[in-house]
Amino acid sequence: MPTVAFHTLGCKVNHYETEGIWQKFKAAGYERVDFDHESDVYVINTCTVTNTGDKKSRQVIRRAIRKNPDGVVCVTGCYAQTSPGEIMEIPGVDIIVGTQDRGKMIEYIEDHKETKMPINGVSNIMKNRVFEEMDVPEFSDRTRASLKIQEGCNNFCTFCIIPWSRGLLRSREPENVLKQAQQLVDAGYKEIVLTGIHTAGYGEDMKDYNFAQLLRELESNVEGLKRIRISSIEASQITDEVIEVLNNSEKVVRHLHIPLQSGSDSVLERMRRKYSSSFYKTRVDKIKQALPGLAITSDVIVGFPGETEQEFMETYDFIKEIGFSELHVFPFSRRTGTPAARMDNQVEDDVKNDRVHRLIELSNQQALAYASLYEGEVLEVIPEEMDAEDPNALIGYSDNYLKVKFNGSEDMIGKIVRVKIKTPSYPINEGAFVRVMDEPMIRDKVKISL
Repeated sequence: MPTVAFHTLGCKVNHYETEGIWQKFKAAGYERVDFDHESDVYVINTCTVTNTGDKKSRQVIRRAIRKNPDGVVCVTGCYAQTSPGEIMEIPGVDIIVGTQDRGKMIEYIEDHKETKMPINGVSNIMKNRVFEEMDVPEFSDRTRASLKIQEGCNNFCTFCIIPWSRGLLRSREPENVLKQAQQLVDAGYKEIVLTGIHTAGYGEDMKDYNFAQLLRELESNVEGLKRIRISSIEASQITDEVIEVLNNSEKVVRHLHIPLQSGSDSVLERMRRKYSSSFYKTRVDKIKQALPGLAITSDVIVGFPGETEQEFMETYDFIKEIGFSELHVFPFSRRTGTPAARMDNQVEDDVKNDRVHRLIELSNQQALAYASLYEGEVLEVIPEEMDAEDPNALIGYSDNYLKVKFNGSEDMIGKIVRVKIKTPSYPINEGAFVRVMDEPMIRDKVKISL
C-alpha cells in the first residue's frame, strides 16, 4: 500500500483542505503516515500570508526532500499559488498544485512516476469563479469539525496578499454545505465551525441566497447538530438579518470573531478596510443587544506604515471602549507584493514591539474581566483533549469560547459537558464537572416574538 504524509502550515482553511486532500488519497488506496516518517509521497500545504510563511514553507519542503530523496514531493496551498517558480527552483520538488485543482494531484503523481519530470499544475486563480468541492466527512484529530463554506476574497486590503493566492469570492452550494454538515454530525461531532477565507461573505456571489439563510437552514435541517460556530465575520457582514438569525438561534454560539485591524479611522483608510471605527461600534453594540454575554474576539495589526503614537492610542482607547474577550495582536509585517509593503513611513521594529506588548497587556486584562463574569456559572463545554500535565483533567471550550480545565475521563472528549467555573483566569479557567448532557437533547423550538 503506498504511503502519504502531510504537513500543513497556516490557517484553519489550510487544515480543512489537507483533510480534504487526504480523503482523495484514502480513496486511491493510500495509507497515511506521520510526516517525520519515510513516505512514498509528501504533501506540503503552504502558507504565504507573511514573508515568514514563505520561509517556513521552504524549510518544510526541504525537510521532506531530505527525509526520502526518492519520495514524490508535492507542494500545494497559498505559497504554491503565488510563487510556483520559486518553489520549482528547490531541487527535489516534483509537483506543484496551487489553491485549486487539488483533485488532479494523484493524477499528476502517477504521471510523474512514469516521466520523472516535474509538474507545475498552477493556473490563474483570478479566472476561477467556482468553489472547489472537497468533502471532509471526518477529521483526523476527531474533536472539532470545520466546514469550509466559501473561498476567496474581494476586499484587497493594502496589507494582504490573500486575494492573489485564493482568488475572488466563491460560495459553496447550500445543498453541499448542508449535506456535509449532516455527515459530520452523523460522524459524532456536536459542534461545527463554519470557515472560509471571508466566511460571512458567503452568498455575495449568489442571486437569491445569503449567509443568514445558510445559518437558518443549518439550524433547522441538520439533525442532531448542537452548536454552530462562525470562524470570522466582518463588521460589514453583521447585517440586521444576520442579527435577527442570531437572536432567534438556539445553536449559534455566543462567540464571534470580528476582525478590527485598527481603531484609528486614518489607519483603516490606509489599510483600505471598508468601515470606520464608529460603524464597527454601532454593529457591535447592536449584536451585543441580541446576544447578551457575547464573547467578541478580534485581530489587530499595530505599526501599520505611518501609524503615529496618536493613531495607536486611538486604537488602544477604542479597544478599551469595545471590551473584547481576547485579541490576536500582530506587528505589521511587510508582505512583498502588497501596496502596504511599498508605503513610506514604515514603523521601526522596536516601536512595533512596544505597541504589541501594550496591546497584549490590555487584551489580557479584558480577557480576565470577561472570564470573571462567569465565576460560579455553569457552562456547556466540549472537552477536546486530556491535559498533558494532569492525567485526570480535560481541556475544552465553552460555547462562549472560554478555555476550561476540569477533572473528567477520556470518554467525555467530544461530548457536551456541563462545567461550573470555579476560578476564572486567563488563558485557562478552572472548572468543576457537573454532568454530561443527556442524549438526545430536545431543544424547545417555540420562539415567542413580542
